[in-house]
Amino acid sequence: MKRLSMLVAAGLLAVAAPSAAQDQAWPQHVVTVIVPFAAGGTTDMFGRIFSAEMQTKYGQPFLVENKVGAGGTVGATAAASAAKDGYVLLVGTASTHGIAPYMYKSLRYDAEKDFQPISLFAKVPNMLTVSNKLPVKTVKELIDHAKANPGKLSFGSSGIGSSPHLAAELFQAMAGVQLNHVPYKSSNEVTAALLGGEIDMTFDNVTFALPQAKAGTARGLGVTGPDRLPAAPEIPTIAETLPGFDAQSWHGLFAPAGTPKPIVDQIAVEVKRIIDQPAVTAKLKEIGAEPAPMTPEAFAAFAAAERGRYREIVAKAGIAPQ
Repeated sequence: MKRLSMLVAAGLLAVAAPSAAQDQAWPQHVVTVIVPFAAGGTTDMFGRIFSAEMQTKYGQPFLVENKVGAGGTVGATAAASAAKDGYVLLVGTASTHGIAPYMYKSLRYDAEKDFQPISLFAKVPNMLTVSNKLPVKTVKELIDHAKANPGKLSFGSSGIGSSPHLAAELFQAMAGVQLNHVPYKSSNEVTAALLGGEIDMTFDNVTFALPQAKAGTARGLGVTGPDRLPAAPEIPTIAETLPGFDAQSWHGLFAPAGTPKPIVDQIAVEVKRIIDQPAVTAKLKEIGAEPAPMTPEAFAAFAAAERGRYREIVAKAGIAPQ
């Protein structure tokens, strides 16, 4: 009788086990997706595409929270100290995880040790765009004009330490020109400033710059990546004038370090599913982005390589940490 009772109990446990596992399945409640830049920007776009798709599939709220400041490091800092349970995620960028470690003396997170990479969303080159008021039509003409007017031309960026800022710093170092940096809080503000004549140029994400160049409201002079854009093959790369120039941005999903691997792997699969949807892929390519979902392991290796690349760019540009 005792043995029979034990067998019955074991059977009940076996039946209950799947149910218990299902009760613990992720997600069980609201998931916060921190975007460390302002609403309406490129990083925000990725956060909202991901959140909308995930909410539709899982039936749980995926809320985008824009935590803005210090080149994205305010939001990244908040994510680094969040619970390690998959309910706080971060849309990280080249700024937060490639550039920031070399831009800030007192950074309150470790870009490698405090985060678990989940998947890259896409690589996004920047574009050198100038005001129509500026009397230049090529990168070489801009360089010549800047050399003839040292310190008189200005560029805007979405914040100190952002990829547009670093692209401009690299440009100054390689071209031998002196420009004035005017930091803003978002790409929307940068675009408004360019069109309003408050600044002379930007090196902003192509998602913002390309529509202006296509519309003729600003002049696109060069792409910061190594290749011309399929969406705008008529615009040369800056490297065609300054050989070796390469300063791209990228956007990907991170979780606090220590987040359970099954959750990380599950989310990575979902990112690939979302990015591989024809409508999403088409939208990204239309704005010049290169869809590039990765496994967590591949994304970790990519982020590490990017930190090494940006360390060299910061050194070449002669930027002193703040």
